[in-house]
Amino acid sequence: MRRDEMFAPAWTKDAVFYQIFPDRFCRSPRYQAVGRFVPWGSRPTRENMFGGNLAGIEDHLDYIAGLGVNAIYLCPIFKSNSNHRYHTVDYFEIDPVLGTLKDFDRLVKKAHRLGLRIILDGVFNHCSRGFFQFNSLLELGENSPYVDWFHVKGWPLNAYSGKPNYECWWNYPALPKFNTGCPDVREYLFSVAEYWTRRGIDGWRLDVPNEIDDDSFWQEFRRRVKAINPEAYIVGEIWDEPSRWLQGDQFDGVMNYIFRKAVMKFLFDENPISVQEFCDRVRAAFPEGRGDIPMNLLGSHDTTRLLSQPCASLERIKLAYALLFFMPGASCIYYGEELSMKGGKDPDCRRSVPWDELENRKSQPLYEFICNLVKMRRENPVLRDGSLKIRSADNGFAIERALGKKTMTLVVLQDGSDFKFNII
Repeated sequence: MRRDEMFAPAWTKDAVFYQIFPDRFCRSPRYQAVGRFVPWGSRPTRENMFGGNLAGIEDHLDYIAGLGVNAIYLCPIFKSNSNHRYHTVDYFEIDPVLGTLKDFDRLVKKAHRLGLRIILDGVFNHCSRGFFQFNSLLELGENSPYVDWFHVKGWPLNAYSGKPNYECWWNYPALPKFNTGCPDVREYLFSVAEYWTRRGIDGWRLDVPNEIDDDSFWQEFRRRVKAINPEAYIVGEIWDEPSRWLQGDQFDGVMNYIFRKAVMKFLFDENPISVQEFCDRVRAAFPEGRGDIPMNLLGSHDTTRLLSQPCASLERIKLAYALLFFMPGASCIYYGEELSMKGGKDPDCRRSVPWDELENRKSQPLYEFICNLVKMRRENPVLRDGSLKIRSADNGFAIERALGKKTMTLVVLQDGSDFKFNII
C-alpha cells in the first residue's frame, strides 16, 4: 500500500502496541488507593479487584519500551465500579483505584519521552447504572431531565431485579445503552473524546462501535478528534467484515479479528482448517487498495491466551507471532504474552503479572523471541511498507513482503501435525 493511499495516520503502520489491562498489570506502592483488594496473584473473577494502578504502569514503562514496542493500548481507566471498567460512572475522571489526573498526565508525558504513544479505550455505547444521568432516572423516574438519554420501555426501571425494561448491552442491566440519537448525549460523548485528546493521548480504541449503528455518529466523532490531533489513531472493535467502517470517514482501522480467527483455526483448533483455507482467510483479512491500518492481534482481554489454547505448543506460538509480525498494519501484544502467561476464557485471561517471579525475564522462552521479532520489524521497512503476497502449496505456504528490490519471506512447511518455519 502506498502512503498516498492511506487515510490512517502514517505512524500506525510502524506501530507495535502493548495492550494493558490496568487492574492486573502492576500495583505500585507509590499510590495507595482507599479500599481493600485481593492479594496479587489471586485467581481472577468477574468481581474481584486487584488494585493495579497507573503508577505501576509508569514504573514499567522502561520495561515496555525495552521490548521494542512503541505504543500502548490501555483498557478503560475512567471511574467505574468494575474491575474491567467497561461500566463507566464518570468519563471525565480517572478511576480512584487507578490514581489521579496528575498520575495520568505524568504517565502520558513519560511515555512520550520514551517514544511510546498511548491510546485509550472509549466505551461510548453504554455506561453504568452509577452514571449520574442514569441514576437520575432511578431517582426521579419520568421526571428526570435526562429521560431522553436512554431507551426506556417502562416505569419504574427494573435495574436490579427482574427483566430490564430499558435497552442495555446484551441485556445486562448494569450496562444501560445510550440513546445516541439524543443531541445532548452525542454532545456529551464527543466532548469526552475531545477532552482526553486535548490532554495528549494519541488515539482511541472504540468498544463495540457497531452497536452504535449510525454512520453520522462516528463521522462526527472522527471530525472532532482529528480537529484536535490529526495524527490520532481511531480503531474500532469490529469482529466481522469491516469494510463499512473503513471508507476514510469513520475509523482508521479495526482490531483484526478476522486474521486472529484464521490463525486460531489453523494452529490451535482441534479440527484445523487446511493450508489453502488459511491462506484464503488471511488474504481476506488484508484486502488490497484499502487505506486503513488494522490492529493485528493474537490475544486480548476477551480471548483465551495462546498458552491455554487447545493445541498450544511453544513452536506453534512462535509461528503465530512470526505471522503476526509479517503482516501489514500495526501489531499488538497482549500484556504478559512475552512472559508466557496462561489464562482461559474471560475472566481467566485477565490474570495479574507475576513480577516477583520473573526477575530473570530473558529466561522466559518467548521473551527474546518476541523482542527479536519486534526488532526485525523495526529494522526492515519492507515489513511495514511492502506489498503482501501469499503463495500456498499442499504442504505449506509462503508469505512474501516486497519493497523495491528488497523482499522478505516467511516460509512455513507442515509435516503431519508439526510445523517448521523460516524467514529468508
